[in-house]
Amino acid sequence: MKRIVVLGGGESGAGAAVLAQKKGFDVFLSDMSEIKPRYKEWLNKYDIRFEEGRHTEELILNADEVIKSPGIPDKAPMVVKIREKGIPIISEIEFAGRYTNAYTVCITGSNGKTTTTSLIYHMMQKAGLNVGLAGNIGNSFAYQVAECSYDYYVIELSSFQLDGIYSFKPDIAILLNITPDHLDRYDYKMQNYVESKFRITRNLSEDDCFIFCSDDAVTVEQLKKIVLRAQQLPFSQKTKENQTAWLENLDMFINYDNSDFSMSINDLSLKGKHNIYNSMAAGIAGHVLNIRKEVIRESLSDFQGVEHRLEYILTVRGVKYINDSKATNVNSAWYALESMTTPVVWIAGGTDKGNDYSELMDLVKQKVKALICLGVDNSKLHAAFDGVVPVIVDAKSAEEAVQHAYRISVPGDTVLLSPACASFDLFENYEDRGRKFKAAVRAL
Repeated sequence: MKRIVVLGGGESGAGAAVLAQKKGFDVFLSDMSEIKPRYKEWLNKYDIRFEEGRHTEELILNADEVIKSPGIPDKAPMVVKIREKGIPIISEIEFAGRYTNAYTVCITGSNGKTTTTSLIYHMMQKAGLNVGLAGNIGNSFAYQVAECSYDYYVIELSSFQLDGIYSFKPDIAILLNITPDHLDRYDYKMQNYVESKFRITRNLSEDDCFIFCSDDAVTVEQLKKIVLRAQQLPFSQKTKENQTAWLENLDMFINYDNSDFSMSINDLSLKGKHNIYNSMAAGIAGHVLNIRKEVIRESLSDFQGVEHRLEYILTVRGVKYINDSKATNVNSAWYALESMTTPVVWIAGGTDKGNDYSELMDLVKQKVKALICLGVDNSKLHAAFDGVVPVIVDAKSAEEAVQHAYRISVPGDTVLLSPACASFDLFENYEDRGRKFKAAVRAL
């Protein structure tokens, strides 16, 4: 019997273990940390052997194949040992893809993934399709393949998930943009990260579609270097020439298969330049899926947005509070600042991923009246913005940050949590950071 070892007992790993067990493999799961009660329940229910708080070499290095959770870096000692033994390492996405014939729409990009994935899922549900939401969002792909029978999946894919795919193939692949992110995992080489994102295209055939932003210079440059058999469906806000979706004045147009679709950007539920790109990508996907124009239009105008992504919380004393905790890189924070129309009290900071803040400088000078640094080590933020922003203070908790913001702000200002950093120094994850921020605002 083939032995499968799963490294990591979170959503992805526990889901992969359940699927492997149901397919009759000899399964063992190992996690260096404690496994959450929810996932232990899954493992116990399916009688899957597991360990937590350690990796026992003799129980791992006898695997025929290892499924590695995306959060575990390739440099982790156990991963190095597995590779030295020549044992294949794959991702949960690769493994689950072997056991489903469902139609897959896969979305990657440095920014906008969750919003675009959720928007396409909303559209497909509205169209009455039997669809699951998976990947970086929703239940793990593997768990759903094991437990549900969907005809379609919309899957958000991070670069870490893409690193472990070899034969998995989307039917529609969407690449929104590529900006520096997670460079700490890619030897601080941008090209390594670019190639990782482009793994979404590696198995596409003539029948598949590749939807991409032709305003993104990094994407366009990489496309020149590779041979792609899939149908290419570009979108742009700068040009109409050879585009599947484009902007003219205040109208968004989509022309797929002579569809001749248009709608005013004022009718889009998601505001801001970056969200026009997300809506274009979703609109093209809707056309490829043969969803009726009325349903596409309705979906783009009534979608509710994503928690922790430019999420309006409350107005207190004439000051708006916005939670953009999902902005874990500089480019995400750039989009958030770019969409602000009032003076900003900006809360930023956390675990730095090799950030270069210079690209924010013009926006910060124009819009930010005060910066609250929320992190254990704020030295890089200070180095970048001391002398640029009139008021800079430090905070060690969401409550402290909100109290500072309350004191500094005046009616008409916006307090924006858009950290540009990961959250692991003070919080469990970006959701934990966002929820603590929202709780602190509601307690004002």
